[in-house]
This record gives sequence, structure tokens and C-alpha cells, in this order.
Amino acid sequence: MFRLFGETSINFMGSRKYAYIISGVLIVASVISLVVHGGPRLGIDFAGGTVIQVLITPRQSADVVRSALARAGLAKAEMQSIGEEGGYLFRLKEGETEGDAFTVLKGAIQEEVPGAEVELRREETVGPKIGRELRGKAVWAVLWVLAGILVYVGWRYELTFALGAVVALFHDVFVTLGFLSFTNIEISLPVVAALLTIGGYSINDTIVLFDRIREQNRLLRREQFEKIINISVNRVLSRTVLMSLTTLFAVFSLLILGGEVIHDFALTVFVGVIAGTYSSIYVASALALDIHGPEKRKTRR
Repeated sequence: MFRLFGETSINFMGSRKYAYIISGVLIVASVISLVVHGGPRLGIDFAGGTVIQVLITPRQSADVVRSALARAGLAKAEMQSIGEEGGYLFRLKEGETEGDAFTVLKGAIQEEVPGAEVELRREETVGPKIGRELRGKAVWAVLWVLAGILVYVGWRYELTFALGAVVALFHDVFVTLGFLSFTNIEISLPVVAALLTIGGYSINDTIVLFDRIREQNRLLRREQFEKIINISVNRVLSRTVLMSLTTLFAVFSLLILGGEVIHDFALTVFVGVIAGTYSSIYVASALALDIHGPEKRKTRR
């Protein structure tokens, strides 16, 4: 088996208190960002409304297009420039326009810039009722994932390990949500899919480490639990780093070459993979040590 580096003896658990501080700062920053922004920025999928992507020829500056929107009473519409060819993405909330949204938008731009060609590239419309249903289903999907992981890990290992795994999973999803809030990225269906992907990646990484801890626990019965965890983490370190790097390379390729449609999904997974790799060591395993460690040490004596 290919190994990125040889045997290591890093004292990961010895620095877990500093890791707790880092995680605490990240979570507090995420909470502050979510409170300041009034919660996650919900996309059209959950809030309801219309997304329109157009190509304006000849290319017009953002100021000109924004002025056209203001003249048509769409000053509150969200606008995003796409590429360098004159592409724009507009997000219109439910009830913001009367009649066909593209027709209103096209008329406003052509009135501002006579002779401009406005080509429709994409249009998506979601009603408020459907948005609420999708929002509820997304929340339940995440909750069922957490419950399923708690039951599975509790049955496969021990309840304390299950608690550490669920806290690590919550940590990854919440920190990623904070990042999305801080960067003002909206929560859409692809982003929810990315959050669930992060959950699967994180728990897989954690389960591999827990398997090694259980194996070393049987072989090194007289050693302290903290040393056993350190040995286990060092044994799987090469595999963890290789898996994380290959995943990040693939996601980074999607981020750079995948285009606007898949950009938010790829960026969410990229951040989540980093958080998941960190949490499997410094959250899941560290909590397992601090919750169950005293009992383990007492038993060994």
C-alpha cells in the first residue's frame, strides 16, 4: 500500500484543548454571521421566486443594467455578473414583478440601451408553497442523517463514540453553514446536497479512525486510552491525508472548471472536506477520550 510518509508519533490528543478553542471560535463566528444576516440566505428553491440568466449583446456594464432595473421598479432584484461575455443572473422574489419576469426584464434593458439583444439562457420559477415544502424536507433530511449516524455508531461501537461522531458531524455542517453565511452564498438544493455529502464524507473518515482505535484497544490493553488514540491516529494519518487530498483535487477541478451552476456545490464540499478531516481527529476522537477516558484509565489500573 502506498504511504505518503512513514511512521509518525505526533501527540494529537495533547493539543486537543487548543483544537477545542479553534472549534469554539469558528462556531461562535458562524453564529454571529448567521444572526447578523438574519439566518441562512435562502435561495429561490426555498424562498420562492424566479431565477433568470441572460446574455446581453453588446456587453453592458453592471451600472447600466442596474439602472435599467431601477427604472422598471426592480431595484431590489439581486444581480450577478457571469463571465466576461455579458452574461447576468437575476434573482427576483415572489411577487416582485407583474406578468412574465423575462419580458419585463428584457423590456427594461432594451429601454435603457436601445438596440441591445437580450437572450434568455435559463429561467427557473418556484412558488412559495413549494419553497416551504422543500425547506422542511431539507431540514428533516439532515436530522434523519444525524439520528441514523447516532444509532449506527452507538450500535457498532459505544454510545460515547456515537456522541463524538454526531458532535463532529454537527461541527462540520455548522462551520460550513457559517462559511456560506459569511461569504453570502445562498442555500439552494445543490448546497443542501453538498451538506449531506459532507456528512457522509465526515462520518466515513471518523468510522475508519474508530475502527483503528478499537483494534489498538484490543492489542494494547495496558496502555492509557489517550496513547491508544494517538497511536491509532498516527497509523491512519497517511490514509487520511491521501484521501483528503485526492478529494480536494477533484472538488477543486469542479470549482474551477465546472461553471456557475456547480460552483456553490463544489465550494461547499471543498470547505466541508477540510472541516471533516479536522473534526475526525480533534472533535470525534478527542470527545471520545474526554467523555470515556477517565473510565478507561480506571479500568486499566
